[in-house]
Amino acid sequence: MPQFDPTFWAPQLFWLVIVTTVLFLVMWKVTLPRVDAVITDRQDRIAGNLQKAETLKGEAESALAAYQKSIADARAAAQAEHAKAAAAIAAESAKREAVFGKRLGDEEAAAEANIAAARSAAMAQVKPIAIDLAQTITEKLVGTKVGADAASSAVEAAAKERA
Repeated sequence: MPQFDPTFWAPQLFWLVIVTTVLFLVMWKVTLPRVDAVITDRQDRIAGNLQKAETLKGEAESALAAYQKSIADARAAAQAEHAKAAAAIAAESAKREAVFGKRLGDEEAAAEANIAAARSAAMAQVKPIAIDLAQTITEKLVGTKVGADAASSAVEAAAKERA
């Protein structure tokens, strides 16, 4: 193997130094600056994206806070409207109940007056019937005819006992 022959070492070392130097210069002047530019660009893009994400996160949080505030305001307004409507309904119900109670009281008083008038009319009709009945029963039981005045006084006496 010629590589291990010491007579070929000097030219091999010469070309090794030249190739290594050329590769070093190419890497140092061409390749590494490009790699550095790509890495720097990537880091800048990542930093920009992180900053943009932070900005968007802040905007989203402020939008969420505004949304929650508007929901809370709407909920409070709805509760206020509900309370106002409930109060209006309660007032209207109380008003109608008062009108209905007054009308019912008037009808009850009229009905009681009608009942009292009917009772008076019935009692006025009962007295002549009771007098006639007393005369008829006395005549059938005793066999004598009783006068209208005597029967009337007996019916009045019996009515006073019952009252």
